[in-house]
Amino acid sequence: MHIFKALSLDLWVTLPSAAYFVQFAYLAPSTDDVALYVGIVIAVILCLVISVVVALFIYRKNHREFSSDIIDSSALNGGFQPVSIKTTRKADLLTAPPDLTSAAAMYRGPVYALHDVADKIPMTNSPLLDPLPNLKIKVYNSSGLVTPQDDLGGELSSKLSPKLPHCLLDHSDSTMGRRTQTLLRTRDPSCTALGSFSSQGGQLIVPNSGVSLLIPAGAIPQGRVYEMYVTVQRKDNLRPSVEDGQTVLSPIVSCGPPGALLTRPVIITMHHCAVCDGQQDWLIQLKSQSQQNQWEDVVVVGEENFTTPCYIQMDEEACHILTETLGTYCLVGQSLSAATIKRLKLAIFGPVTCPAMEYHIRVYCLDDTQDALKEVLQMEKQMGGKLLDEPKTLNFKDSTHNLRLSIHDVPQPLWKSKLLAKYQELSFQQVWTGSQRNLHCCFTLERFSISTVDLSCKICVRQVEGEGQIFQLDTTLSEDSQSIDTSLLDPASNITTLVGPNAFRIPLSIRQKLCGSLDAPQTRGNDWRMLAHKLNLDRWEDK
Repeated sequence: MHIFKALSLDLWVTLPSAAYFVQFAYLAPSTDDVALYVGIVIAVILCLVISVVVALFIYRKNHREFSSDIIDSSALNGGFQPVSIKTTRKADLLTAPPDLTSAAAMYRGPVYALHDVADKIPMTNSPLLDPLPNLKIKVYNSSGLVTPQDDLGGELSSKLSPKLPHCLLDHSDSTMGRRTQTLLRTRDPSCTALGSFSSQGGQLIVPNSGVSLLIPAGAIPQGRVYEMYVTVQRKDNLRPSVEDGQTVLSPIVSCGPPGALLTRPVIITMHHCAVCDGQQDWLIQLKSQSQQNQWEDVVVVGEENFTTPCYIQMDEEACHILTETLGTYCLVGQSLSAATIKRLKLAIFGPVTCPAMEYHIRVYCLDDTQDALKEVLQMEKQMGGKLLDEPKTLNFKDSTHNLRLSIHDVPQPLWKSKLLAKYQELSFQQVWTGSQRNLHCCFTLERFSISTVDLSCKICVRQVEGEGQIFQLDTTLSEDSQSIDTSLLDPASNITTLVGPNAFRIPLSIRQKLCGSLDAPQTRGNDWRMLAHKLNLDRWEDK
């Protein structure tokens, strides 16, 4: 106790001395002490700066891949939103095309497989893989970019980069190669797309036709380069024959080379003219053409399973076919009731100039596919014709009633109609089967004076006891007269070939992250199965 008191006393004695010393040191600091304090402050600041730089470096290294891919957050916005195809689709009057997919622009929603899953083919009808708007990409052979095809009849290997080893080309089957070259030499360049593809994949798009071929990454074996094509067949003798109640619903589309080895399904997109509103009015079959030119049934839409060679996703205006077999395909529909409807496209043409006294008005009744209208536009351009009014859509029922066409309000003092009857008719079978391309009828008007250059009249097209459309024609018979704008359907548009990452809206790294997030089953159900259910794409998964 005495010791503690002595110690406390010592402290009390010492403390004033220490306080005095500190005060004195503060009032009279030495030069060495100032330098020491400044050095300590600088060292602390340097340590903080170095720590911040190291932290930023580590952060950027860990996030470099992700941040470089997300250039625009809108690439993901709407990717999982249902798409309304009722909206006007002028960007394709033609089409985009999904690694959740998706080709053609009057339609929305190409479809494609997730690249990391070999045993599943989840799809979406989102517009993520629609062809990029107004995107023109030149292709330098196989190194990344492709040029529009000017000569489809040349040797296929001559279109490849000379830097590529010749052994990489698929020449193992010389018969297949010769057949491919023969096919391409007979194709119309305006309805054919051609390009060289490696394991990075890509897309072939026949412009303004609603036809495309999507090659996912990994579909072509590693180290191989394929010269691939997609074309629309327009010859009548290549169309499949149909039975009573059946109709051809799509263009005839060929893709190749036939027999090429694929490790993942490719996606063929084409337009169709069936009205599928959820009612069981249609039995739609996918048909393919054999090497003997015989048409064979492949699968019924809605009855696919894991053993069928194809899976078909039907949108309102387009279908997407997933298959590992390249060949020639089309859709054929069987009507199941009198309420079954197919869409017709009505287009009216007349000559740009008329030196004679007679004026011919041609009314086309086409299947409502974009290639059908494109073909008529090409043909009329060669004939010197022009559109007299905007094309219109007509719902045509399987009611066995004919299609009736009539002309009205012809200005009698200046013109007269040479039609003896009140109307013309196209038979139900002619219209319904779709076996006759460019189906049309003609109205002939005669003017009383060569000086008459203005014409105004109405044309009515309707199905007996069904729907109809009325066209108001106001035209001038002179070369400088303004015609309907058909720039979106210009048959001279360049063929588009997208190679590698340029063909896909979602970057590969983001696709991989989406696969990693959605593939693992979740107890809450928020995986790819729920995504497919929300997009009404779980029909196959349920089987």
